[in-house]
Amino acid sequence: MIELRHISKSFASRKVLNDISLGFEQGKCNLIIGESGSGKTVLAKCMVGLLKVDTGEVLYDQRNFTRMNFFEKKIIRQEMGVLFQGGALFDSMTVEENIIFPLSMFTEKTVEEKVDRAQFCLQRVNLTNASKLYPSELSGGMKKRVAIARAIAVSPRYLICDEPNSGLDPITSIVIDELIKEITYEYNITTIVITHDMNSVLEIGDNIAFLYKGDILWKGNKEQILHAGKKELVDFVYATKFLREFRKRVIE
Repeated sequence: MIELRHISKSFASRKVLNDISLGFEQGKCNLIIGESGSGKTVLAKCMVGLLKVDTGEVLYDQRNFTRMNFFEKKIIRQEMGVLFQGGALFDSMTVEENIIFPLSMFTEKTVEEKVDRAQFCLQRVNLTNASKLYPSELSGGMKKRVAIARAIAVSPRYLICDEPNSGLDPITSIVIDELIKEITYEYNITTIVITHDMNSVLEIGDNIAFLYKGDILWKGNKEQILHAGKKELVDFVYATKFLREFRKRVIE
């Protein structure tokens, strides 16, 4: 489980996060949703230590990440898989080398063990024949699957995904959603997905928090969100004309 306690973050005079308190359950897909500029990515960066919080605490299974020194934080990071927006693969490395990279950083595995682990992770994301390809030879969906394979290479306890469906077509997005859900349930990972994709919300949203201008305005799940009455959330969920018509005909 990951807990956020009273997290606040500002840049100069602009407050981006305002007293955020949330809990993310193990073995569940925990989603943070909101429009662009609401603070979602800043919150994710605070959770993994890329940004320092102004006030508040981040706890990983009761371990206070914000109060740890560099070496203590490194232990937590070894238990963390991060899927960056866009995948963030190394262009000069093959698919297999990309997946081996975190294993070389955080484990003492032999070369053979690292190759075996990389092949296992590629098999898990259905890319067994792509190990010797370079990122430039992959489609957008394949790049995301490689990034997921790299994120799970170290057998993480925590998986943090920033906009995993960014730039993907709807069908490929569903494949990525299903893969994240399967991995979460199969390995009992605490998964956090940062997204503004309503398809993801309705497909995998076990727990959902709606972030609006730096504040948490609503918490619930994928069954509850379609009936939520908060105006800002309704405007976000039913942003398109199609969904507004759907709400009018089916829900109302």
